[in-house]
Formats: sequence, C-alpha cells, structure tokens
Amino acid sequence: MKIGKYQLYSIETSEFGLDGGAMFGIIPKVLWEKKLKPDNLNRIPMVTRSLLLVSDNKKILIDTGNGPKWTKKLKQMYNIDLSKYNISTSLKKYGFSTNEITDVICTHLHFDHVGGNTFIDNDQLVPTFPNAIYWIGQDNWNLANQPSQKDQGSFMSHDWDILRENNMIKIVNDQFLDEIEIIFTQGHTDGLMHPVISDGTKTIFYGSDIFPTHAHIPVPWVMAYDLRPSETINEKNELLKNMFNDEWILFFEHDPFFQACTIGMEGKHFIMNREVIISG
Repeated sequence: MKIGKYQLYSIETSEFGLDGGAMFGIIPKVLWEKKLKPDNLNRIPMVTRSLLLVSDNKKILIDTGNGPKWTKKLKQMYNIDLSKYNISTSLKKYGFSTNEITDVICTHLHFDHVGGNTFIDNDQLVPTFPNAIYWIGQDNWNLANQPSQKDQGSFMSHDWDILRENNMIKIVNDQFLDEIEIIFTQGHTDGLMHPVISDGTKTIFYGSDIFPTHAHIPVPWVMAYDLRPSETINEKNELLKNMFNDEWILFFEHDPFFQACTIGMEGKHFIMNREVIISG
C-alpha cells in the first residue's frame, strides 16, 4: 500500500498472549471469547505488529514489539514466541535491514511496544537500529521513568537506557516527520501517540493500544490495563466517528488475524467493515 510518499509494510515481530480478562476489562468472557478464543491459561492469541513507512530518504518503523530480552519465566508467562516472526526476518522479507531504519516512533514505552528497541549482543545491551532516531512523547517518557505501582510492571528501562546514553532519543513536539501527524490519547496511558499518515485521499490511523485488536472496536470494550478507562471510551467514540465519516483505515498492532480494516456502522454501533491488507 502507498500513501503519499510512503510505501507501507506490515511488520510482524512476535506472537504472544495476554490474559483475556485484562484485555477486555468489564466485558464478560462469554462475549469476548467468541472473538478471540483463550488458551487453558486464559491468554488470548496476539501478535506484535509494527508499521514500516518507506520514502526516498526515510525508513520509519512504528513500534518494535516484544523483542528478545526475556527471562524464561516471563517468556512462558506471556507466551512469547519469536520462531515465526521477529524484526530482522520480517524486515528482510521486504528487502530491508535493521541498519537501514532511520526513525523509530515509540507510541508508548510499554514492553510489548518497545521491547525490540534493543537487544543483547555478547552480554552488552545495544540498539537494534543503530542509525535511527527514536521518537518518544514527553508525557509517556516522564511516566515510564517514574512509574506508579500500577504501571511499573509494564515499563522496562533496558528498552531505552542505552538509547538515552547514546543520545538517540528525541522528544516529539510540533516539529515532526514529513506527512505524519500525531494524535495523542490519554486513556490507556499518559501521552499515547497515534501516527496518522494521509495524502488527502487515503488515511491510516495507527491504533496502538486504544484499538489493539478488531475485538476492541466496540466502544465499551476497553482494557483493564488502561489508566483511565472512561477517557478511553470517550476517545474511542470520537476517533471512530472520524474513521467512519472520513473512511480512515485502522491499523491493528496486536490482532492475530487482521492487519487493518475500515469502520462501518450497525445500527448505532461501530463495527469492522472491510479487512485491509497493508502488505502480504
């Protein structure tokens, strides 16, 4: 898919699972399990999926997934599997390498979104993308470096410490990358960034953790992980109106079945309308 000057690629980086109850909050299991069937430990199947934007002079990766820096215990807990997908092989599928990435947009600093920022090489923590600028929002940066008790399990500083030491981090402000707009939401976490790429004809919205899967399109279906679930509901409602009215494409970071879709209406409710394949 091409939008404006960017060729878009869907980059799957891992398979994993999180507790279905945590992923759907107050929604009863009898409803959500019809959309995403849990395993015997109540974990729903998920992936980490990044979006790669390629122009004549930029190769921009949005989020980097779980990455490989996991203890055996945590790898088993989150059912993390990199045997089918990982950053290097998924980039190589389209003829790219980690050294070519010029920019990494970190929507927020939860481990399943930035775990691939770094890796361990000969017992040393090193940047996965040595030639890239890593873009991070100020509010989420502040939270990640002074997390609350609720948040501290979601942030792992080894995903960004070496980047800070090497001056590879830039804070997002009014000056950003060409033809990419950032919409901030506050319900899931402080300063969650949603890149929006548009050429006036086609627009794609990066759902990140406000729309992690197609099952999270219904407005009340929000995660127990959210800091402010009521705010998430209000943000989803407004965003879905825009997506429906302006025919935006919604990109899913965690959906195991769909890369993206358009939004439809069924009565008063927003629904997944049409599957969109970004790249094969």
